Amino acid sequence: MAVKLPDGTQKTLPEGSTVYDLAAAIGPRLAQAALAGKLDGRLVDVSAVLSDGVGVEIITDRSTEALDILRHSTAHVMAEAVKELFPLAKFGIGPSIEDGFYYDMEIGRSFTPEDLEAIEERMRQIVAEDKTFKRTELDKLEAWDAFEEQPFKRELISELPEGEVISTYTQGFFTDLCRGPHVPSTARLGAFKLTKIAGAYWRGNSDNPMLQRIYGTVWFTQKDLDAYLNRIEQAEKRDHRKLGKELDLFSFHEEAGAGLPLYHPKGARVLRLLQEWLRGVLYERGYVEAITPHIYKADVWKISGHYENYRENMYFFEVDEGDGKTSEYGIKPMNCPGHLMIYGDSLKSYRDLPFRLFEFGTVYRHELSGVVHGLMRARSFTQDDAHIFCTPEQVHDEVIGMLELVDYVVGVFGFEYSAEVSTRPEKSIGDQEFWDISTDALIVALKERGVPFEINEGDGAFYGPKIDIKLKDAIGRTWQTATIQVDFNLPQRFGLTYRTADNTEAQPYMLHRTILGSMERFFGILIEHYAGAFPVWLAPVQAAVIPISDRHIDQCEAVAKRLNAAGVRAEVVSDSEPMRVKIAKAQQSKVPYMLVVGDKEIETDTVGVRDRTEGDIGAMGVSEFAEKVLAQKP
Repeated sequence: MAVKLPDGTQKTLPEGSTVYDLAAAIGPRLAQAALAGKLDGRLVDVSAVLSDGVGVEIITDRSTEALDILRHSTAHVMAEAVKELFPLAKFGIGPSIEDGFYYDMEIGRSFTPEDLEAIEERMRQIVAEDKTFKRTELDKLEAWDAFEEQPFKRELISELPEGEVISTYTQGFFTDLCRGPHVPSTARLGAFKLTKIAGAYWRGNSDNPMLQRIYGTVWFTQKDLDAYLNRIEQAEKRDHRKLGKELDLFSFHEEAGAGLPLYHPKGARVLRLLQEWLRGVLYERGYVEAITPHIYKADVWKISGHYENYRENMYFFEVDEGDGKTSEYGIKPMNCPGHLMIYGDSLKSYRDLPFRLFEFGTVYRHELSGVVHGLMRARSFTQDDAHIFCTPEQVHDEVIGMLELVDYVVGVFGFEYSAEVSTRPEKSIGDQEFWDISTDALIVALKERGVPFEINEGDGAFYGPKIDIKLKDAIGRTWQTATIQVDFNLPQRFGLTYRTADNTEAQPYMLHRTILGSMERFFGILIEHYAGAFPVWLAPVQAAVIPISDRHIDQCEAVAKRLNAAGVRAEVVSDSEPMRVKIAKAQQSKVPYMLVVGDKEIETDTVGVRDRTEGDIGAMGVSEFAEKVLAQKP
């Protein structure tokens, strides 16, 4: 038989040959490196049998899919180690995740740090034993019998369709329910480490039992593992929750509720500076601003579809309207309906399009308290939301404009970025022409702008394709922030139209877009990206004015007043402490500049300028220093 290789050539092999046999026929080094294979795009084990004419790709540690397979296999080895140390363990699921893997399980007591050490040691022994991962296919009854003492596995099996082939994987004496594929043997696992223990409801449902989740990470080399652990250490030092408290930016209070941040003056200043800057950028680019209510009657959410499809993530309540009447209201989880109603409030012509409407709108979404995570995932957050209403012919240019905006904004903060295009899912609405026009507009625009992107097939929203922008921060982590989403559904639901040049009625295309996304989340990302040391233009306090002794305080007050009048955010440090202590405290607070004032500075009407990174940079006049600070605004 003949199989097709990625370079377009064919390879002739005996009937019954496997992926591994193909790798060996190409060369011994490839056979040694082979971890898995792809048959016509479908991932399989190296033991998978080939068929005539199939397209084959050999997966090695250089392949994009390799780490995912390695991590999944390591999760199985961790489960085997747990089963040997805790024979009565009940297992949930153990997937690979970004940067690692986890497994949910129940052992009748809480895991301890010592347990993790013992599990890790047993894992190393299993790796040394070089156990083969063996795939077996079963029918539903056979699978049910095979997991007699595993209730969580049986629950998963019971939900599979009748007649579906179910696969398991065995290494040594441990068998797990799994689709695969896996690396050929445990000896192929790389450098790994178990990182933490957490609680997790079975299948993420708080009505289900609470299981224990062990997290781990694995890489092909010790060097890669060490680099990752260093990034984690850096991330812990930069944790926005820790820095937020140290820098007096925000706080959370149990009595207020999970996921509801309270911004202190310095944190509020940073958020407002971000909004004011971006507002000016948007006005320059032809946007107009809206302000919409935080609540609407349930009727609006029924029109938009949120009442039917998103109700569990919303907050609804009854309002006494008087005269014995009550109405149901919902707090907004999204800003879209208000913008749609504003568009529909007057007749629109093609001459009025594109209509670019933006809002810094605060929204509220019901997240389980165990899911919220500082500012990164909150119940209350503000979005830099915009909706662009346009004709089909304008979609391309509007997407280009949004990508230019993304590039400018991201560049101001020093992020690298890439994109992902999500295309039509199986369950979707709208005709194919809409999907083709929309998807092509997104892809062509990304190519024209030279933005690197990947295609995420079938992961678009049911109402349209989208672009997600992913930032890379100072320590190499990626964050999804900006989104550009095409929508033909909501304009239809709200009955929006415009008059064409032919004086006929047509439905506009609507582009949802955020640039920063959630302001709270972006604030958290910035805190961690800069390790709390915001750029000068964004720092809540730009200059700390420090008197050498108490007799210089009046002059410091006068300097601070002049700087604030010039637009520089300055504060006097008047604590009764030595000057070096005052400078150290300002340094710890990440203030960009410390201005020292003594007798000499009073005589010359100057300040001694100290940069937080460069140290002493000499004396300057107050006006000269103000110009230096203001020149750093983007």
